[in-house]
Amino acid sequence: MSDRGEIIVRAKQVTKSYDDGRITVLHGVSLEVRAGEVVGLWGASGSGKSTLLHLLGGLDLPDAGTMEVCGLDPTREVDRIELRRHQLGYIFQMHNLIPDLTVEENVRVPALAIGTPRAETAKRVRELADKVDIRHRLHHRIQDLSGGERQRTAICRALMNGPRLLLADEPTGSLDEKTGNTVFALLKEMAEQNNIAILLATHERRFAEQCSRVLRVRDGQLSEI
Repeated sequence: MSDRGEIIVRAKQVTKSYDDGRITVLHGVSLEVRAGEVVGLWGASGSGKSTLLHLLGGLDLPDAGTMEVCGLDPTREVDRIELRRHQLGYIFQMHNLIPDLTVEENVRVPALAIGTPRAETAKRVRELADKVDIRHRLHHRIQDLSGGERQRTAICRALMNGPRLLLADEPTGSLDEKTGNTVFALLKEMAEQNNIAILLATHERRFAEQCSRVLRVRDGQLSEI
């Protein structure tokens, strides 16, 4: 568990380009995110929001700059493994769940990766399912769920190993307005109750304005608003 206000994410002058440097997506981006904060990355599609999350999550590597996530360097393979197993949860817009598995089986995947005992895993799954009101669907396959139920399942999976940071990439983007509001409120509640830092990418201003802080992403640069 992180101390309240502890810096969880620190990035300095991070740059990322593609196509052999011809397309620059991030231009010297710097930011800090603290425990318990929900920080919104607000901007249009293609502004660099997802790229920044990918870099912080170790899914891609920067061209320049430094990053520290939960005290680790996501550009180092050994640190990326530690981040993914114990420190970091990732929530995708399209949830990226395994359709042929049940809700319970999907949520258990991160715990299986680190060898958590089965009894402990089962208890944790039930606790998380209760928090997001999806326990009655634990034995249903993903393909049988609604969009909101799938995203709540994805939240449980991201929280399974007790991360200190959640990276949420347009987690409400594929949901209707009512369900999107429910999922966003749930994320805010999780940040408060568990002192988790959340960095949330969104193109919807109504969600950005409800975050602890908002960082405008435009033309690969950040500005606080």
